[in-house]
Amino acid sequence: MAAPTEASKYYELYRRSSMGAALTDTLDQLITERRIEPQLAMKVLVNFDKAIADVLNEKVKSRLTFKGHLDTYRFCDDVWTFIIKDINFKLDNTTNVHADRVKIVSCNTKRPGEA
Repeated sequence: MAAPTEASKYYELYRRSSMGAALTDTLDQLITERRIEPQLAMKVLVNFDKAIADVLNEKVKSRLTFKGHLDTYRFCDDVWTFIIKDINFKLDNTTNVHADRVKIVSCNTKRPGEA
């Protein structure tokens, strides 16, 4: 199996976050206005994927526990997806947050084929 390229080393999950969507919209607008080339936009998105993954791995040290009712779950291509309803989060055993519905996507830290 070939070694992963820089573009395939990181998941693209965070592109669907509000920050990732804003970045994608902005890059699309810049491409439409012919202010940047699509290749540059792709490089920016790859750097975004890497930066988000690195920051979450290195900087986030908080613990979170949650309890709710599992509505749906699936496992496909080494990715777990859970839909949890009526969920309560507890952050660092102090702050409580409630949500009616949450989607959790969980991936291996290493992509398939990585050592």
